[in-house]
Amino acid sequence: MLFAAALAFIFDPANLLGEKGILPRLMDHLLYTGLSLGVALLVGIPIGLIIGHTGKGKNFVIALTGSFRAIPTFGLLLFIILFTGLGLGPLVFVLAILAIPPIIAGAYSGLDAVNRETIDAARAIGMTEWQILGKVEIPLALPLILGGIRSATLQIIATATIAGYVGLTGLGRFLIEGLALHDYTLAFAGAILVAALALVADGILALIQRLVVPHGVSRGMARTTTRSGRRTAPPALTGTPITEG
Repeated sequence: MLFAAALAFIFDPANLLGEKGILPRLMDHLLYTGLSLGVALLVGIPIGLIIGHTGKGKNFVIALTGSFRAIPTFGLLLFIILFTGLGLGPLVFVLAILAIPPIIAGAYSGLDAVNRETIDAARAIGMTEWQILGKVEIPLALPLILGGIRSATLQIIATATIAGYVGLTGLGRFLIEGLALHDYTLAFAGAILVAALALVADGILALIQRLVVPHGVSRGMARTTTRSGRRTAPPALTGTPITEG
């Protein structure tokens, strides 16, 4: 009964537009998500690529990003607002912090999973480290890199609902207003909208993740050697050895 009432609210044309309409709040939610993800990508991708390519500092960064996951998002947001005031900036900052760990993990694990023989072959034909990174490692690691971005995007979409608590809008306003007014149909409609947005975003990114797998690359094959020279058998990205020309 509650589910049917929530769907009726969502598909009612009268609730689509206007200051408190679904579409304006959806656009705001997407804005918060896009800005936060953009900041997280600018920070997380370079760090993840450097660690994955060099193998240096991974323990420190993994521990640091793990500690970021333990930070209470809403508490951190309120703490920052005490010093900066209400606004979009604190929200984007907090959501970006939430998204950085999975982005770093995806970039690092993607490069770390590339077959060492492929990289050795690239060095053997005289490719520079930058060329190896840009032309060999990143293309082979791209599916796992996008996997990290996919995880970060879903976390941001879900957590951006707290925007309504700090004077902003977004789909979270339906949840907040519904609970405040004891209008559980409105609150449930907000939950459905956030879940639907997350599912659509996940589906799009999953499709892109599959499309970017380079030709000739296979998943799930065991890596022959690691950086330390030991044999392992985790899921990996492997490619055909590079030949000159």
